[in-house]
Amino acid sequence: MKTFRKSFIKTKPLEKASAKETFKESFIKVKLLGKASSKAQSAMEYLMTYGWAILIIAVVLGALFELGVFNANNFAPKAPPGACQVFRPNGPGTTSFINLEGICSGELPQYVAQFNGASSSITGNLLFGTTNLTISAWISNTGQGTYWQNIAEIYGNQNTHETLDIGVTAPSGNAVIRWSNQANTFQNQPGGGIIKPNIWYLVTGVWNGGTNTLSIYLNGMLVATGSGNGTISTFVNGFNIGGAYPGMLIFSGLIANVQLYNTPLSANEIQALYLEGIGGAPIDLQHLVAWWPLNGNANDYSGNGNNGQINNVNFVSNWYSGYTPP
Repeated sequence: MKTFRKSFIKTKPLEKASAKETFKESFIKVKLLGKASSKAQSAMEYLMTYGWAILIIAVVLGALFELGVFNANNFAPKAPPGACQVFRPNGPGTTSFINLEGICSGELPQYVAQFNGASSSITGNLLFGTTNLTISAWISNTGQGTYWQNIAEIYGNQNTHETLDIGVTAPSGNAVIRWSNQANTFQNQPGGGIIKPNIWYLVTGVWNGGTNTLSIYLNGMLVATGSGNGTISTFVNGFNIGGAYPGMLIFSGLIANVQLYNTPLSANEIQALYLEGIGGAPIDLQHLVAWWPLNGNANDYSGNGNNGQINNVNFVSNWYSGYTPP
């Protein structure tokens, strides 16, 4: 009995202490929960107060990104008009001791040419003869038209309307090279690839007079090839950029760095031309006939004097959207 009583006395105070500690722990938990609830309420009040401002800032930042304000190209160095050109010490048409002069390391151009799809073109004469051609141009079109958007065209005898041109077809958006004459006696239009609106592409067309083969490249890659049914006479007359002879099928969008060679560039050379980017210099000076960077003007910087005449063409500096360096 005595033993039991002592044990009971010892145990009872322990039970009281345990109840008191449990109450204390519960009180602390309630207090902590109250503080957490208070913080959550403060956070909600903050969001209610400043939420609209945060949303507006997010929308503005998204719009600026979409407009290309934060595009890295905005901060890249720009080459001014005429920064790079071909020097021919013996005059136009010569090929001895020619070389590049100026800033020719592929800086982005300060300007590109903008065509309105209705009345824009750059035209001029070409004083050369050849049985082979390569035409190359960087483009960003605003959308496919009803039939054909001309990028660049070389034409021979105006009476027979012999032409070789590269363009974009509608509604497929294919890159195409086309040979035709007035009677369409020998006509072929190999085309391929897909040109999406408002994205920059390098379009390169090749005519090999030896094999009478037409080839079209998109971003340095062959997308289509075909053979004509006859021969193409020597081109000695003129050129048209952005509009097809005689002033129709106008290109809508941006064009830059148009290059013309009197040789069929190889696949490796065309790939190298693409990898240079939109500000790249000509790849084969010995066979270069004309080079129109369209960086603020329509001058020919090949040293051959084939300057163009501007018809309703603007030169714009905010062209970076849609361009990704190769």
